[in-house]
Amino acid sequence: MARKRRGRDISGWLVVDKPAGITSTAVVNKVRWALDAKKAGHAGTLDPDATGVLAVALGEATKTVPYITDALKAYEFSVRLGQATNTDDAEGEIIQTSDLRPSDDDIKEALHRFVGEIDQVPPKFSAVKVDGERAYKLARDGEDVTLSARPLWVEELTLLDRPDADHAVLQMICGKGGYVRSIARDLGNLLGCYGHVAWLRRTWSGPFEAKDGISLEQIDRLARTPDLDTYVQPIAVGLTELPELTCTPEAAARLRNGNPAMVVASGVEYGDECWVSLNGEPVAVGQYKAGEVHPTRVFVTP
Repeated sequence: MARKRRGRDISGWLVVDKPAGITSTAVVNKVRWALDAKKAGHAGTLDPDATGVLAVALGEATKTVPYITDALKAYEFSVRLGQATNTDDAEGEIIQTSDLRPSDDDIKEALHRFVGEIDQVPPKFSAVKVDGERAYKLARDGEDVTLSARPLWVEELTLLDRPDADHAVLQMICGKGGYVRSIARDLGNLLGCYGHVAWLRRTWSGPFEAKDGISLEQIDRLARTPDLDTYVQPIAVGLTELPELTCTPEAAARLRNGNPAMVVASGVEYGDECWVSLNGEPVAVGQYKAGEVHPTRVFVTP
């Protein structure tokens, strides 16, 4: 019989401004410990050396993770031109070099090729599974890893700064599943000079912004105190991409039991996905059909 996980039934979002040098999983574990939370997860992995928004979902908020994962995200990053590495970032071994350095205009022109619906091959050192094994484990063992291209929506890709001939600072706004390291690698190849990511920061993810994030130092200082609870944002923040409908207490009871119920609706059409609230608290997510919502996820809150 599985042992019941201890901890508080706390629900909501804690936005962490992740530092470099720690994994996303380690951040989640620290947040779970600091808040004595029974359940926690994150909405989108950051590489250990990347910084910025890591949105940690607690309790019932974990049911809204897919809506943050699917939302647009923004990254600022520096591409080191003239060098390719086996990991496509600064941690890897340099495998190719070039003395060619593109102009600013060359870079801006090339960036157009990476906007819109593109096909992207993930880095060999990534968590993508190949025959049940993580690609990075196979790559570390010296195996020749071949990964298939995946579609990615890139909303924007712009040149922010050119501090020197060897570096270009870019901003990318993209959808789910984007690898910044692949952008740097493919941009360098297109320009004929090679390239890899020197540093990377996720500045926002859906409704969450890095400037509003709490640091690990603050988490350590406030751990296991009520003061840390004040940084936890409501579950509903994770549902801002969906239209909100309201309901009566009677309808809320039906929805929480997994049954369709009448709602107060405006601005939605038959089949739209939406979320239902009672007194501002989330009750369920589901499909709107002819005055009713048919729930697909329900929230159990105090």
